[in-house]
Amino acid sequence: MRLLLDIHPFLWWMADRDLASDARAAIADPTNDVFVSAATAWEISIKRALGKLRAPDDLTAQLETNAFKPLPISVDHAIAAGSLPRHHDDPFDRMLIAQALLEQLTVVTRDPRFAPYDVRLLAA
Repeated sequence: MRLLLDIHPFLWWMADRDLASDARAAIADPTNDVFVSAATAWEISIKRALGKLRAPDDLTAQLETNAFKPLPISVDHAIAAGSLPRHHDDPFDRMLIAQALLEQLTVVTRDPRFAPYDVRLLAA
């Protein structure tokens, strides 16, 4: 399975808390590829700088420690995100949805606003 972690499951994994058992098992399974989008790192950095979020400041090291793969944002991802129906207006989440669709990833999230899109989901 190829997984894409939304911001909260990524943070919960690093803090070892709050993940649904199926999501935790899928993330821990070494046969699965687990991705973290550059959009998630960007969102964490912005929220941390605004004082709205406490998160590690060594995200690159956290990816390596957890064997997560960074997922860069491409021009195709950006075009797809901008072309999505307006079910969800959060630009970071729209990017994750676009990346999941183009890269055939399953999004690990608890956000119910992902459901209207034709994207595979795993409840966090």
